[in-house]
Amino acid sequence: MDEAREEFLTHGYAGATMEAVARRSRISKKSLYARYPSKQDLYAAVVTDWVRRGRDAMRPHLDALEQDALSGGADVRAALMRFTAALQAAVLSPAVLRMRTLVAAEATRTPQVANAYLNGSWEANVRALGRTLETLMEHGVIASADAGVAAEQLTWLALAAPLNRLTLTGGTATCPSDALESIGRQAVDSFLARFAQPQNQPQELAR
Repeated sequence: MDEAREEFLTHGYAGATMEAVARRSRISKKSLYARYPSKQDLYAAVVTDWVRRGRDAMRPHLDALEQDALSGGADVRAALMRFTAALQAAVLSPAVLRMRTLVAAEATRTPQVANAYLNGSWEANVRALGRTLETLMEHGVIASADAGVAAEQLTWLALAAPLNRLTLTGGTATCPSDALESIGRQAVDSFLARFAQPQNQPQELAR
């Protein structure tokens, strides 16, 4: 899977060949075709494997967010800041950006693969965040609302600008760490302006 993924990422779907994957993997073409009868089958397997590997990548950060936010005297803003920083690091990593670009480029050719990627990665992570935010709502840490909407909004506030910039420049643009930190801080403040309990609002917003 690693060799096949790198072949697709380097050459795109059209430029990748089963022969090259077999050569890179040091197996025979016959063995490769026996398991994956076509290039499309192999591509689907590569994307499925990628989604599987990343399925629980955010779980430790979600657990930390929940634990920090529910602890006595917790600083909810700081906990959310730590989570958004982890979210940015994961989604804006070169490896994830390359895979997103590949899947998007092939979405018309293989819509079922693109849909599986969307549901198994992006939407799965938003749903997981929604469940964590729902727990915080149940404990009165943040205001009760539609947790799914809250998760979508926090995710896009933290990611939209840098993700758009990196995607549309093919990864050639840069997002310095201080710029990402600023985006994350403003994302959390905007989120808390809507969802925080009064005692947890940022001071500048509470005044």
